[in-house]
Amino acid sequence: MTDMRTFRQAVGSWAAGDTGAPLHELAARVPVRSAVLVEGLSDVAAVEAVAAALDRDLAAEGVCVLSMDGAMNIGRYARFLGPPGLGLDLTGLCDEREGDWFSRGLERAGVPGSRRFFVCSADLEDELIRALGVARVRELVEREGELRPLLTFLNQPAQRGRSPQEQFRRFLGTKKGRKIRYGHVLGEALGTDRVPAPLSDLLAGL
Repeated sequence: MTDMRTFRQAVGSWAAGDTGAPLHELAARVPVRSAVLVEGLSDVAAVEAVAAALDRDLAAEGVCVLSMDGAMNIGRYARFLGPPGLGLDLTGLCDEREGDWFSRGLERAGVPGSRRFFVCSADLEDELIRALGVARVRELVEREGELRPLLTFLNQPAQRGRSPQEQFRRFLGTKKGRKIRYGHVLGEALGTDRVPAPLSDLLAGL
């Protein structure tokens, strides 16, 4: 776990422009064989929480889940981490609206196997809310001590006319760090038979 965390931090330094980040040397020392590329930190939290709920230790399996800080970085990450660069096996998740961008980015990067990138309907939060159901998500929000902020949010005029699922999805993005927090909470709450298809397919292929 410590080695994988070190590798993830080194990738973050490289992404921030630190050309001295010793990634090639580090990748040779750390038992990392595969990188799961996702758009943001909330996706990292969800993937790792669901994997843990399924008794999967991704770090022990040599799998590092990495946030690219936005879908538009797919080409850059794929070139550096995939076969053209460090030679890692690549897979990942993307939002529905970013599917074409992912495909083009992988093609330009010379990374084959775009079929190993799985598309979420809307986004991963939407997949998790649909899998759990809004009643269960509300229970989890209450358990986390955020029922009052949720009710205040739901009473806003802008939320009228939106489906309950869309309301909850938007609520998760209203406070810094909330999406990351609930990526873990919602992912952990899934039963083994309720994992959304994109995430289930991703984990099955690792």
